[in-house]
Amino acid sequence: MLKITDEITIEDWELTEQFIRASGPGGQNVNKVSTAVELRFEAARSPNLPGPVKSRLRRLSGRRWTEDGALVLRVEDTRSQARNREIARERLADLIRQATVKPKRRIPTRPTLASKRRRVDAKTRRGSVKALRGKVVDEE
Repeated sequence: MLKITDEITIEDWELTEQFIRASGPGGQNVNKVSTAVELRFEAARSPNLPGPVKSRLRRLSGRRWTEDGALVLRVEDTRSQARNREIARERLADLIRQATVKPKRRIPTRPTLASKRRRVDAKTRRGSVKALRGKVVDEE
């Protein structure tokens, strides 16, 4: 069981772990031992996640979200299978914690009268500078 918050816990049956061979440095160990972890969480079908959290999680996860509603995390940071497994579970928990935070609603603001005046004054100053440019006319 993976505890995310006080209200949200993920049961072990909702997670599927698959161990695969990692890429990168590691010598002979990389060719023999499957240390990388692919953690699959069926988020769309999870009874423990509320609807708004699921939709935010889908937006946050990006390419890691599959078409059938699963979240797939691949970790091959260390040479230890156990440590990669812990890292994958931590990343899943962090991602779900981020999804539980409800985004603050934006309140549209209007510019102040003084800022409007400053903007117009700057535009007229810039326009007068540009108006002074041009060919110099000889007065003879």
